[in-house]
Amino acid sequence: MLDATTRSGGTATASPRAATAELAVAASPATTASPVPPTGFAARCTRVLLSPWSRLSLLVALLATGACGVLLFEPQRLLTQGWPPQLGGAAAAVVFAVAYGVCTVAFVPRPLLNLAAGALFGSQLGLGVSLAGTVLGAGIAFCLGRALGQEALRPLLRGRWLKAADGQLSRHGFRSMLAVRLFPGVPFWAANYCAAVSRMGLLPFLLATGLGSIPNTAAYVVAGARASTPTSPAFLIALACIALPALAGVVVAWRKRHQLRRL
Repeated sequence: MLDATTRSGGTATASPRAATAELAVAASPATTASPVPPTGFAARCTRVLLSPWSRLSLLVALLATGACGVLLFEPQRLLTQGWPPQLGGAAAAVVFAVAYGVCTVAFVPRPLLNLAAGALFGSQLGLGVSLAGTVLGAGIAFCLGRALGQEALRPLLRGRWLKAADGQLSRHGFRSMLAVRLFPGVPFWAANYCAAVSRMGLLPFLLATGLGSIPNTAAYVVAGARASTPTSPAFLIALACIALPALAGVVVAWRKRHQLRRL
């Protein structure tokens, strides 16, 4: 066997295995190059379009388009002209529930839609259709706000009241949203988007919306179904169920206002 150095001249002679290893090391790059993000025009456009403020602008554009569509089509005509005659039965209920949800996203007041549901479908079916539309509209608004607006709006939560509302919804989402739905005062769309900006989960939000909307929705639906007999006990009870939660909501909001002032 040959040593690493020859005895005669002392010159270093590498073994075949060592020479092969040196060639492999020389051929391979010294370090693994990290991937460089694309810097072309298309990549810059993609970053701009997917930025938080671009998504928020898209959300505002969608909501403005929906509001304009409501002004053009005037869904309140259902109260005076009734449902299209070509739709009836289960198909009419499904179409109304979907339209109800879309209209709530476009800022149509829910009391108006609940009155229309009662007038068109009666008390029982009208209540079911209204609750389905309520949950659907709340879910659509929550998902839109969470996907398009949360990342841009969360850094703006710097005011005392905004921080308090965000902390309440983030830590006690279900019971906070349940209270908001039970005691009217906060607009439906505003509660949806506030919950979307917070860290509240989707499932607690939908459950609280469905359960908390039952009393108020039922009162308006019964009022719409019995509007032809305004002196009937059912109509008068429905009006009382509408007025009492509204009064309770005003009292709760007044007390919370004074509590926040003491902070």
